[in-house]
Order: sequence, then C-alpha cells, then structure tokens
Amino acid sequence: MDRRAAKELLHIQTWLVRMSEIVERGQQAYLEDALLQEAGDSLMMKLGEAANRLSRLEVLAPAEVEWAIAIANRNFLIHQYDEINRQLTWLTLSRDLPAWRLSLQQLYEVAVKSIEAELE
Repeated sequence: MDRRAAKELLHIQTWLVRMSEIVERGQQAYLEDALLQEAGDSLMMKLGEAANRLSRLEVLAPAEVEWAIAIANRNFLIHQYDEINRQLTWLTLSRDLPAWRLSLQQLYEVAVKSIEAELE
C-alpha cells in the first residue's frame, strides 16, 4: 500500500475513535455544547479531506463506505457552515460513522503492515 494512503487511513482510524468519544457523551450533550459541535465538524472535515486524498490515490473503499459522501459532507461543512443542521450532524456522527469504523478495519490492518514493513 502506498505510504500516503496508509497514513491517511490511520488518521481516519484515529478520527473515528475521537468521533465515538463525542457520541459517548450523548445527543443532548452534543446539542447543548457548541465546542462538541465544532469538534465534530472539524473531525468530519478532516475525514472528508482524507477521503478525497484516498480517492485520488485510487484506494477502494469497502462497500459500506463511500468516499464521495465524506467529501461532499466536508464541502458542505466548510462552505455552508451557516446552514448546518445539528440533528443531521449528530446522525452522521452516531449512526453513519461507527459503521465506517468497522468496515475500514481490514484497510487499517493493511496500512499498519505497510508502514511496519517500511520501517524494517
């Protein structure tokens, strides 16, 4: 696996864990805390940028993951930030992205092996 792709996948893995930490606090906490909302937005923007890079590197996503959706979400958050619907961002964080975390597990493993092989 290309080193750049491996690094992006491992970044995604970290960000999805952070997103789960936001979700663990619960929907009410998320909806009442502007800082949690901004953190979620930031993580989703990073995820979208990494998805864009992986797409350009021709890394195929598992069937349950669509790079294009993450990229579109990133673009919306950046350009239409004044139209963000917090109920929808909560659904993305709490329902959509946990499934990505599981679906990407095999790619994470390939990324780790690829980086380890490079270090040897």
